[in-house]
Amino acid sequence: MKQVVTKGRSIIFIAFLLVIWEIIIRLADIPHWLLPAPSAIVTEGVHSYETFMPHVFATIQLAVLGLAIGIFFGLSVAILLHRSATVRAFVYPILIVSQNVPVLVLAPLLIIWFGFGLLPKLIIICLVCFFPIVIAAMDGFRQTSAELKHYFSMIGATKGQTFWKLEWPFAYPSIFSGIKIAATYSVMGAVIAEWLGAKKGIGVYMTLAQSSFRTDRVFVAIFAIVLLSLLLFSVIRFVEKLVVKGRGSHAEHSRHF
Repeated sequence: MKQVVTKGRSIIFIAFLLVIWEIIIRLADIPHWLLPAPSAIVTEGVHSYETFMPHVFATIQLAVLGLAIGIFFGLSVAILLHRSATVRAFVYPILIVSQNVPVLVLAPLLIIWFGFGLLPKLIIICLVCFFPIVIAAMDGFRQTSAELKHYFSMIGATKGQTFWKLEWPFAYPSIFSGIKIAATYSVMGAVIAEWLGAKKGIGVYMTLAQSSFRTDRVFVAIFAIVLLSLLLFSVIRFVEKLVVKGRGSHAEHSRHF
């Protein structure tokens, strides 16, 4: 009930901001090409629905595929770094340093190396999604109860059994936190990737709208990006509830390995 009230207040506040926006545009008589009113943006969204939706579906496919690959590599690297102190000592600092390099800076290199196909776009999305998943998963593994790990050691569990039966399920909340962050980044990464060169996608739609000074269409694309990010976030959150739901009972019966 408390969450419903909080969401209701958030929706009311957003609606209030949109009303203020609309009023300011009308009173100040701001040119449509400079800053359109929310009503004009909604109208344009309705009128351009048929031409805009193919771009939306193209971005969804690219974002979901890139996110899935990013999750796979992110979790694989996190497990490797957690299980091997030697690898962690060499690779972890490189991961931290790599985050100081903007993805847009790497885009020209990716085009030179891999061309304008699907691969450089997926690499960009993976790079955006990869880091939060790795860090969140590793934090989750480290936060496993020391007492439970000692108990597993006492009853003769191997390191592999301790990891898969204890540390892995214990890290579910942290892992899903990283995936939820990566899910919101994946849409942004897909749009950035489409700027490199694509035939369809929200990024392409924004570029065409910008070149023709159709600011209302740019805002339609921005709102679509926000909604897609929220949608992906909600889907991951739903999956998290299904998976983490039995985590307590799993930990309780984890001795049966």
